[in-house]
Amino acid sequence: MRGILICLEGLDGCGKSTQARLLARWLNSLGREVTLTAEPTDGPIGRLLRQMMRGRANFPPLAEAMLFAADRCHHLEETVKPALSEGKIVVCERYIHSSLAYQQARGVPDRTIRELNRHFLPPDLAVLLDIPVEVAMKRMKGRKLDKFEENRGLQEKVRKNYLLLFRREKLPILDGGLEPHVLAEEIRKLVSPLLKTLP
Repeated sequence: MRGILICLEGLDGCGKSTQARLLARWLNSLGREVTLTAEPTDGPIGRLLRQMMRGRANFPPLAEAMLFAADRCHHLEETVKPALSEGKIVVCERYIHSSLAYQQARGVPDRTIRELNRHFLPPDLAVLLDIPVEVAMKRMKGRKLDKFEENRGLQEKVRKNYLLLFRREKLPILDGGLEPHVLAEEIRKLVSPLLKTLP
């Protein structure tokens, strides 16, 4: 058996977590088993990355890219592949496109990031929830931001990278500013054809 890997991408504040939960709830209502997960993970490497993002550790950008790839490798082996082998649908917040968007914005060359991630399972569907940086910042007002989130210049570069990547690869870009229930319906339209490939 082989399940489906669906990845939601976008800036912090774009609604990934909300949409991941709504998608999982809808899939459950159809009788599908879902594994809801995210990167960076809560594993040992993911926890180190979270410390770095909160400013409690400091690594050169290339080391960051390597750590994100290591966390992804661990995530795939421990969580994603076992779930897929059981025929489950994995809904993941952030995956390879996050590394390409963020680490490139941090100065790591595209080819280097691709090389670090080339052995990883490609997603069956990657969707970008796009919003302007000022909207993302407004949505996150009142919460403690990490060093990536609070850096407006970095966020502008990340958004530009995401849009270039998804347009180049002809992947779906949805308006993250839509009402949550409307956006959820748009995501379901993209997911529905994939469900026909499952037993």
